Amino acid sequence: MADASGMLAELVAALPDGVVVSSPETLEKYRFDWTHDATAGMPLAAVRAQDAGQVQQALRWATRHGVPVVPRGAGTGLSGGALAVDGGIVLSTERMRAVEVDLASRVAVAEPGALNVDVKRAAAEHGLWYPPDPSSYEICSIGGNIATNAGGLCCVKYGVTADYVLGLDVVLADGTLVTLGGKRVKDVAGLPLLRLFVGSEGTLGVVTRAVLRLVPAQHPRATVVATFPTVAAAAAAVVDLGRTVRASMVELMDRASLNAVEDFRPMGLDRQAGAMLVIQSDAPGGARADEVSAAVTACERAGAKEVFATDDPDEGELFVHARRLHFTALESRGAVLPEDVGVPVPQLPALLAAVEEIAQRYAVQVPVVAHAGDGNTHPAIVYSAGDEDAEHRARLAFDAIMVAAIELGGTITGEHGVGRLKTASLQLQLGPEVMDLTRRVKAALDPHGILNPGAGF
Repeated sequence: MADASGMLAELVAALPDGVVVSSPETLEKYRFDWTHDATAGMPLAAVRAQDAGQVQQALRWATRHGVPVVPRGAGTGLSGGALAVDGGIVLSTERMRAVEVDLASRVAVAEPGALNVDVKRAAAEHGLWYPPDPSSYEICSIGGNIATNAGGLCCVKYGVTADYVLGLDVVLADGTLVTLGGKRVKDVAGLPLLRLFVGSEGTLGVVTRAVLRLVPAQHPRATVVATFPTVAAAAAAVVDLGRTVRASMVELMDRASLNAVEDFRPMGLDRQAGAMLVIQSDAPGGARADEVSAAVTACERAGAKEVFATDDPDEGELFVHARRLHFTALESRGAVLPEDVGVPVPQLPALLAAVEEIAQRYAVQVPVVAHAGDGNTHPAIVYSAGDEDAEHRARLAFDAIMVAAIELGGTITGEHGVGRLKTASLQLQLGPEVMDLTRRVKAALDPHGILNPGAGF
């Protein structure tokens, strides 16, 4: 411990007062992300950096002493990507929250600790919009969104975080600061290194600044809400709809999810429905009415029990809010293992059927919501905390759902990242050749393996 104390004293001396914290009470806040996974270690310290220079100093120190570094944003991750490791440091960017909008270039320049909602609000002041829209947009950080290539409810039309990142400042493991991209819309000079860091989960470098593309504000949205006797019927409607309409939102909630939200916050949702779809169109002018009509037709053709359409944005937002409450509602029921598997949209009915079969096989509750329009589903396995048998069955179901997604040509994660919860399944999806290439890239940028060890791969 004497060596550790000496190393820590060196780090404390190199940074301003209050940047490095090491009391057990304070460190407890930095050990876990939203998974609250028991494998989280006890870090030596947390570094609450205030600027890129302090990030550089921390990483130079860590490289010199071979200390693991876990980058951390707001701690809202759902795959264990920000769990602390024993004897390492947690490098938090929570204090780096500046956001500036360049109206002429139509970009926001944001520090990694800025929340997604901060960027949205800054853009809205200028009549612009930042589309990436995770359900946790009010509490998740831009740095975390970039680390996992986060998506959200609008991805079906507007894409994911990577589609809006024009530039990054990144500090590498040895403390080198590199600037990639910028405010340019088009730039093909050199290798496309910018995309390498988006979705890398803090394993290749630490983002200290991002240039984010903004778009004109969304047109008013119309909403279609449809209930179905079965999940399969709702999924069939999604596949049908995608052939003719580019909706701005296509969200699915199954019966278990509807009832969980209704128990948590009564909203008059149909408890007997097998599933509910929330579909939105933000097309301009008369095109919006055409898309709404097509959505209604697709739902009716798939056997919807009831279909409701509204142009009232507040009325539509009530149903969107119900969808966003899904995970919070489940947390009140017990421990939750959140999934994030995706498949090609035509395989959505098969994936949802597989999830239902797996839930029965392992006798676990698996409420499902989905960004159905792009095939990204969020089965959430709920079990009683402290019940070892229930947790064992939940983890078997967790692995089985990932296998089912891969067998359907899908992925083990669409937007949450691999983190530490899914590393065992990654090779099954990628294969040995791609895994070898991944490790070679990692070794080139982080030769000592100090950045987020155990996460991603």
